[in-house]
Amino acid sequence: MIDFQRFILKNGLRVLIHEDNSTPLVAISILYDVGSRDENPLRTGFAHLFEHLMFAGSANVPDFDLPIQLAGGENNAFTNNDMTNFYATVPAENLETLLWIESDRMLKLNINARSLNVQRKVVVEEFKETTLNEPYGDMWHHMSDMVYTKHTYRWPVIGLEPKHIEEASLTDVKDFYKKFYVPNNAIVVVAGNLEKSAVDFDIETASYDISDSVIPGFLEDKANVLRVARRIEQWFGDIPQGQVSIRKLPQEPKHTQQVRRVVESNVPVEALYMAFLSPARKEESYYAVDLLTDVLSNGSSSRFYRRLLKERRIFSEIDCFQTGNIDPGVIMIEGKPTDGVSLEQAEAAIWEELDILKKELITEQELQKLKNKIESQQAFGDAGALNKAMNLTYYELLGDANLINTEIEKYNSITINDIQLAAQQIFTPENSAVLYYKPKKNL
Repeated sequence: MIDFQRFILKNGLRVLIHEDNSTPLVAISILYDVGSRDENPLRTGFAHLFEHLMFAGSANVPDFDLPIQLAGGENNAFTNNDMTNFYATVPAENLETLLWIESDRMLKLNINARSLNVQRKVVVEEFKETTLNEPYGDMWHHMSDMVYTKHTYRWPVIGLEPKHIEEASLTDVKDFYKKFYVPNNAIVVVAGNLEKSAVDFDIETASYDISDSVIPGFLEDKANVLRVARRIEQWFGDIPQGQVSIRKLPQEPKHTQQVRRVVESNVPVEALYMAFLSPARKEESYYAVDLLTDVLSNGSSSRFYRRLLKERRIFSEIDCFQTGNIDPGVIMIEGKPTDGVSLEQAEAAIWEELDILKKELITEQELQKLKNKIESQQAFGDAGALNKAMNLTYYELLGDANLINTEIEKYNSITINDIQLAAQQIFTPENSAVLYYKPKKNL
């Protein structure tokens, strides 16, 4: 059980605090509810660009890395289709350094011609390195376009093409910042040793009544939480809220026809990618689908590994995973056939395994093994202040931070029939997109 307190500042900033005095560290996770799905189709890659721009300095912090390093900590960030997350850890005594840095860049980021030009070059170079010059690096450019016809997941996080970033104006970038990087579009989580973090924090002027916790009665003494809450209010409370509009993204219609594509590229060997539209992260069927992908490819006893790689030797590499997007996502199957096996034969072998799952029930032993593995992974994933902070921000974004404590119950409730039904509904030709990579022929 991960205990936490949750409250909202007057400017709309959502705050969660978790106390764990068994660690000498404290972590902060700040999540902005913006990802590549929120971009203009003619200005893609902006969320990823801002992941870089947010390290370009602010009004009172010209260099973010240096003060965190001097405080004995480390920091990083990531962007995906749905969100942008900045996170850091420091020795608990130095929590205020993180609050100072994060509040300053939320309030007044340095967005000028110089910082934009520097980060623009970095992002364009990353695009070239990871997408244009990396074998199979443009896979998501193809697959996103093949799977999605309406939804804004139809371009990858890094953007459709470099020119969208190269041609971005200073006005474009400032407008994106004002629209999304505001307190009422953000979640702040502090987790770790509050006893050391809050020792010098003032409690008497705390203006937020958080005496009722999300999980009632988990703390007898809330003094440390109140101190940290008050200090978060002091650093973030005066930041003006923005005009956050209700997200109205086009919904992806049900697919009725298979999409296929063959790409000849500078790749060392042939590769096969098969994608299926899958449930959104908040749908109850997500959990059955998550277990379904584990049946196919999670460990040496999984179907694909055991049958297609070890026994039949059709693939030299094979994997299956679910993206878990907030809106309907993708089940991706990817593999490289062994020498002498054609892409057509490899694809047929995958369809055979999928058809078996649609017709035959998995065993209770197989299902229980998967549930045990999920429970173990979740317990490990919730260890440490930083993991707890990041997981709490994510579940809060989903609408219920307490899922961090209860989600395993959803997995445990899944039955064998649930998994078979998910396979029957998802693994159909009309719901699939199939991509072949072939080495470019020498002329």
